Formats: sequence, structure tokens, C-alpha cells
Amino acid sequence: MAEKGDTILLPAGSYQLTQTLSMDRKEDVTILGAGSAETILSFENQIDGGEGLRITNGKNITLQGLTIIDATGDAVKAQYVDGIVFNDISTRWSGKPSKNNGAYGLYPVQCKNVLIDHCYAYGASDAGIYVGQSDQVIVRNSTAEGNVAGIEIENTTNAEVYDNIARSNTGGILIFDLPDLEKKKGGHVKVYQNQIVENNYKNFAPKGNIVAQVPPGTGIMIMATSDVEIYRNTISNNRTINSAVMSYYITELEIKDEAYNPYPSRIYIHDNEFDRKKKWPLLKNKFGWLFFFKFGKKIPNIVYDGILHDNATDGSGKLTSEYEICISNNRGETFANLDAAHKFKQLTRDISLFQCQ
Repeated sequence: MAEKGDTILLPAGSYQLTQTLSMDRKEDVTILGAGSAETILSFENQIDGGEGLRITNGKNITLQGLTIIDATGDAVKAQYVDGIVFNDISTRWSGKPSKNNGAYGLYPVQCKNVLIDHCYAYGASDAGIYVGQSDQVIVRNSTAEGNVAGIEIENTTNAEVYDNIARSNTGGILIFDLPDLEKKKGGHVKVYQNQIVENNYKNFAPKGNIVAQVPPGTGIMIMATSDVEIYRNTISNNRTINSAVMSYYITELEIKDEAYNPYPSRIYIHDNEFDRKKKWPLLKNKFGWLFFFKFGKKIPNIVYDGILHDNATDGSGKLTSEYEICISNNRGETFANLDAAHKFKQLTRDISLFQCQ
């Protein structure tokens, strides 16, 4: 029954809900709680609906000051919304993280003009803060912990991710392009001034999910997307790999989408602070075993899989501008090119071909 310009007030208290709260085709509406520590919407007894809160086909919608717990599926999903603000929103599932938890905490998909600010996500079996197939996105001042992926930007353009904390997830921050989606290409993503630390939690994603392939102990992973800049982050003590640049081919999954580009391109990693204690990688994934055999405890802070497009290099072996991967001026800068395209036979730590801007 909300009309244009309305504010829906949710006073302080804990509310038990049994079905999805949904709002469709609304404009200039604010859903306002008393604060994420004060207004609690619990879906632990949910019997109907796939989300806790669902916002669709709207414009200029603000969600502020509330917590959603134990949704059967996604905690908060926004789809086809132009102008969506999540401010001081918390999503979580009770107890230890489990594959039976909902896939996503905050889940704007196919949206425009997205702001996620001062939010918190815990326990999602896919991604705590996920933005998919969207454009013009800011994720800032937020914390994601205890999820499979802390923060994930997927097939999304023009996104900035900054001043966040991603800790104790399976993987801290993921920037992916995946096949078979309506929006084919993401890119132009900036990730800066984040704390990406100790993301060493077990991978509890249900089998078949793409994030089920993320190695426990991953800090930041860029896969098959373009025009990504990673800078001024603290990336530390992610036991398997602090940062990785990968082709989709590393997953060994079949690609049927002819419009999909599986290669990363125009990636710039610079001015980050890397630190990693000399520990064995976590051996719960094939990458963990690979790094165990290839590097022991001395795993490089930046790893590139080395799977290249046929036209990716010039005559000297240097990557062309279209597919360039540039690395410079990082503290603790150690590097390896896995040469996965040739079964890791020419794995090298030589960074010289990647020292560009």
C-alpha cells in the first residue's frame, strides 16, 4: 500500500515473520528501522517465500537501520531497481556457517545506482555482499565475515569497493565475470582501501555453485573480467593465496556461452600492502594442493594462472595492451605465473613482463 514518497517505519523490537516481505513497482520509498541493533526481523520460522525481504521493479528505494536473520533463502534481494540504498543493514544466520543457510545476504541483481554503506553480512552460503549484473555501484564501510565469499562483484560495471573489511570468509573479495548470464560483461571495477585479512574459513557452499571452487584461504580473486584496479588495500594472512588473477578455464567447467570472454584483461594491482606468515596452504581444494607442491610455505602474494588468449602476447612474450596484467609498487610484492596452460611446466616467479602501469 506504500505510495510514492512514503517512509515505512519499523520500530525497535524483534519481529517473527513467516513469509517474505515484498515490495514491487514502488518509487521514492524508504523502509526505516530504528537501527540494525534495534530492529530485528527474524525469519527462523519462515514457511513461505524464497527471501526475507524482496524489492523488485522499483526506483529510488532506501533500506536503513535493520537486521534480517535466518531467512530461508536470500536475506535481502533487490532486482530491477534503479536507485537502491542499503544503509546500516545487517544480514546473518544463527550458529556456525552452514550450507543450509541462504545463498546471499545483501543481493542486488540487475540493478542500477546501487549504494551499500555501513552494512554487515555473516553466514551466507554463497556471498555475504553480492552485486550481480548491475551498473554504477558503491560498496563501502561494510564488513563481511563468516561467508563463503565476503564481497562479490559479478558481471557488474562501474563499481567501487572501498573502506570495507572482509575477514574470516572462504574468500575475501571476488571480482568475476561468468557465462550464461543476461548481462555478458562486467568490468571497470576499483577495489581500494579495504582490509582483506585471514579469510581462511572452510568452503561450505553447496556443490555445483561456482564459489564452491574458491579455495579456503583466498584473499582477493579476479576471474575473467576486465579493467580492474586493485590498490591501497591491506591483504594479509590469507593462507592459500593473498591475491589471484585467473581465467575461467582454471575451473575446468565447460563453456557453452559463445559471447563469453573467459580471460582476464587490463588488470592493475598496485600500492597494496601484502603480508603472509609462512604457513602451509589449506589443503581442502585442488589449488591448496597445487600451491603445497609448488611453493611449500612460501606462496607468492600475487599469482597469475598464465592461461592466455591466442592473441594475448606480442613477439617478445609480453602481454598486449588488450590483455595486459600490470603489477607495481606493492609492499611485500612476490609473484608467480603458474603457466596453467601448459600443465604448470614453465611456472616462473619472473615478474618483469608484468611490471607496467
